[in-house]
Formats: sequence, C-alpha cells, structure tokens
Amino acid sequence: MSSVFSSAQYIPPDSIFEVTQRFLADTDPNKVNVGAGTYRDENAKPWILPSVRMAKELLSESGHEYLPISGLKTFRDTAVELALHGTRAFEEKRIASCQSLSGTGALLLAGLALKKANSSFKKVLITEPTWSNHELLFTSIGFQVEKLPYYKAGAFDFESYMKGLKAADNGSVAILHSCAHNPTGCDPSQEQWKRITAVIKEKSIFPIFDSAYLGFNSGSVDEDAWAIRYFVEDLGLEASICLSFAKSMGLYGERIGLVAFVTNSPDMAKTMDSILANQQRATVSTPPVHGARIAAAVLDTPEIKKQWNKDLITMSSRIRAMRQKLYEELVRLKTPGDWSHIVNQSGMFGYTGISPAQIKYLEDKYHIYMADTSRISIAGLNGSNVEYFAKSLDDAVRTIS
Repeated sequence: MSSVFSSAQYIPPDSIFEVTQRFLADTDPNKVNVGAGTYRDENAKPWILPSVRMAKELLSESGHEYLPISGLKTFRDTAVELALHGTRAFEEKRIASCQSLSGTGALLLAGLALKKANSSFKKVLITEPTWSNHELLFTSIGFQVEKLPYYKAGAFDFESYMKGLKAADNGSVAILHSCAHNPTGCDPSQEQWKRITAVIKEKSIFPIFDSAYLGFNSGSVDEDAWAIRYFVEDLGLEASICLSFAKSMGLYGERIGLVAFVTNSPDMAKTMDSILANQQRATVSTPPVHGARIAAAVLDTPEIKKQWNKDLITMSSRIRAMRQKLYEELVRLKTPGDWSHIVNQSGMFGYTGISPAQIKYLEDKYHIYMADTSRISIAGLNGSNVEYFAKSLDDAVRTIS
C-alpha cells in the first residue's frame, strides 16, 4: 500500500544528542562524556546552582496559568537590564523583548521577526565552524546561509574572517557570538571587535548576538557583554541580542531565554514588540512559566543575584582550572603537537583539532565521548578523570595518524 510519506527521506539524528545516548548506554565505569554542552561539578554530576535553590525556595509554587504571549514581564525587564544596563537604549526605552524557548527559541524569533519587519533580509552570515543549529535553524525559516572562515591552527582566523565579511552582501544578517565562541572557544579581541564592527556598519549588516554564555565565560556578565555594549552604545547600532539562561543558571530543561531588539526609537521598539508577540503567537503561543519565575527571582532579588554572581565565578573558574590541568598533563606526557590552544581558548568548549579516526579510537578503546568535530566540553573534565582523558588522548594521537 502506498504512503503519502513515500517520498520522504530519513534525516539522521542530531550528532550531539546521539553522542549522549551512546554515553548513557555505555556501562564502563571509566567512561567520560565531553560531548554535551552542560556544566558538571567536580564529581561529574549536574550542579543545581545555590542561587537557583534560593529562588525555588522563595517561589515555592510557580502556578499553572498561561503567561502573556511575550512572557513574564519581570523576567523580560530584568534580563534586558542585565545585558544592556547603562546604555542609552535602555534608558530611552528603545529595546523590544520577548521571552523565548532558551537560546534556540530566541534565535528563531529573531529570524522570524526580521523577516516580518524587513523583507529585504535574505542572507545570514555564520562562522565556519559554528554551533550546528545555526545553519539548520536559519535555512529552515527561508534564509540563505553563507559561511565565513573563522578558525585556523588553533586560533581565530581574523584575516580570513574579515575578508569574508568584506565580501558579503550589503544588508545581510550576521550571527555573532558575544563570547565563548561555540565550538572553538576563540573570541575576537576588543581591537578586532572594533574592526569587525566598522565593516558591519559600512555594509549595513544587521548583527544578531548569540549570547548563550554571558557571565559563564569570564565570571562577569558585563565583561562578557563588552561587544554588545560597544555595538549598541559606542556606535549606536541597532541589533538583536539572544539570551539563554541554560548555561549561566543551569536551567537546561526549563528552556528559558529572551530575544531583544535594540532600535533607534521608543516607537520602533513598540513596533518590534508587536512583531515579536505576533511571531511568538504563531509558533508557541506563550512561553513556559516555571523557568521564567526562577530566572526572574534570581535577577530581581538582590541577595539571590549576589549569590548568582558567585555561582558564575565558581563555574567559570573550575572550567579554567580544568583547561590548565589538561594542558599541563599533555605537556607532561610530551603529547605530539602544540596544545597551547587549549588554554588560549575560553568558555565551556575546547577545540582539540584531532581527526575523526582519533575520535572513534577514543570512544572505542577508552569510552570517551565527544562531538565528531573534535569539540570537547571542558566542563566534563574533573580531578578524577582529567589525567585519564589526557593519557587516552596522548595514546590516540600517537597511535592513529
């Protein structure tokens, strides 16, 4: 019997989620998961932030009623203030916002709102490499996606990126990683950001800041938001900022995020608010309530926010310590190659640069699970497994050419 789906083609599962499934199915006691982008504590366990515990105790009950289409106002207001406080755009009420389904939902709403607001936007510029969902998401909603070279020999390939940016079409949309570039961990310097911004301004490119790691990268939200502030405050550019609180608050399953548009007038902000609400209604109608109330309590309660700032330092400091320890072990083992990029990179991820064959060897022999791009989550390392990981990596590099 024929099927209306007979012409459909099977789509392979998402590679990162597949890595996690294989890890969970593995019964080896020494197994290590450095594939998933989730924070783990020194015991390789999920960490509920003390600030989040405090917020949940304060709330006791979130309720089950619908939120407004644009989300919980307290959360929206405090999240916008977190990212953009002290800017003229914030003081002049030139910022539109909408609660989203974490960072992915924020990017989706940003793309849909741009298409609704200005049909001339056709092309989205992403880095090569980048987070795998960027290309899937923006092509799925009708954009052409162009990749700009970003990484070479363990570092940000600034010259190649600038060359690609200068050759891009005027009036394109550029996806910019605010900090902790995923997957490379290589960010532009402030001076490089200034030169990037000059080209973006000259070519009327609209910036969307993918900001999944504000505060998680350096331990300071303000430090991690430097590029955003430079664009919208120092140069007065319009921009979109896509926030996620999955990493910075450990609220992975709550799917809590926000999309904001910095506009050139309060009236334009109202217009973009209406467009965001319209696109939210067309996709999910209203966002979830529980994570929004937790995040709002963290951001809006001085005592809890103070604890959250400490939590950010705890997480970012542990990750930096694991980077250093991994590098030191590889140097001690005299592992072939230069591994300084491990400590020169920042954020949750490290880009090892090993081959697919070496990645397979690590999984088959040592039960070490990572992305097929060679990206590793540094948060998956701890005092109990970092030496094992380094020795395994050393063997893979020596054995598999």
